[in-house]
Amino acid sequence: MSFGKILAAVAAVCCLAAPARAQDITINGSTTVLPVMQKAGESFMAAHPDMHLTISGGGSGNGIKALLEKQCDVAMSSRHVKDKEMAAAKKNGVEPVTTAIAVDAIVPVVHPENPVNNLSMAQLADIYAGKITNWKDVGGKDGKIVVISRDTSSGTFECWQELVMGKTRVFPAALMQASNGAVVQAVSKNPQAIAYIGLGYLDKSVKGLTVNEVKATPEAALSKQWPIARELYIVTNGAPAGGVKQLVDYLLAPDKGQKDVLAVGYVPLKH
Repeated sequence: MSFGKILAAVAAVCCLAAPARAQDITINGSTTVLPVMQKAGESFMAAHPDMHLTISGGGSGNGIKALLEKQCDVAMSSRHVKDKEMAAAKKNGVEPVTTAIAVDAIVPVVHPENPVNNLSMAQLADIYAGKITNWKDVGGKDGKIVVISRDTSSGTFECWQELVMGKTRVFPAALMQASNGAVVQAVSKNPQAIAYIGLGYLDKSVKGLTVNEVKATPEAALSKQWPIARELYIVTNGAPAGGVKQLVDYLLAPDKGQKDVLAVGYVPLKH
C-alpha cells in the first residue's frame, strides 16, 4: 500500500472514531427565568449528552434583541414580545414564537428589620411614583424610603409598570438594578429600601410583604389571587424544532422541567 493510501486510511479511521459534536443551543434573557433554565438545563444536558446549552441572563429585552439579531436560539422573557420588537423581527426574517413555561409572583421586599409587613396596591404605586416618601406614612418608622426598581430592559420592570403603576411612571429618583440578584443584595444592605423581585429569588436576607393582605404563594399566583402575577416565557425563532423542540418538550414535561420550575420557587403550569 502506498504512503498516500495509508494516510487516507488513517484519516478515515480517525473520522469514524471521532465523537459526534454536541448540538449547541444558546439561551439569553430574563434573570427571572434564568433559575428555571439553569436548573432544567443541567438535568436536560444530563439526559441528552449530545446537547450543550449556553445560558446567560441580561434581561428580557436583551434576550429578545439577541433572538431578533440571530445571536441566540432561545430568548428567556418575563413579558410578551412588544409590537415594535415584532416589527423589527419581521425586517430581520425572524418569527418570534412565545411559549409559557411557568407562573411567577412579583413580590415587594424590604429589609428584615423594617416593621412594615403589608402595603396596598395604591400605596405601592404612590411609593414608586414618589408621592409617598417616608416610611412613617405607611405604618413604619420615620425615615426616607429608598426606592429600588429593575431597569427598563427588564420584563419584571414592564410587568410592575403594567400591574402596579398603570399609566403612572416610576419616578426618576428610583435606583435601577440590572438583575433580581442585585436587587436582593441592595435591599439586604439598606434598612430603608423597598424593591420587587420574582418569587423564586425570595430568601431570608429580605422580607417579602403581603399586598392587600394577601401573601405571595404559588397557589395565590396560579389562581391570580396574588395581584402581581404573570407568566414566564421562552421565545424561539419559529415553532421549536430539532434540539430546541427537545428542550421545550423537556421544560413542559410534568415529571421533568415542571418539577424544576417548582424546585426553584416558581409555579408549574402542569402538575
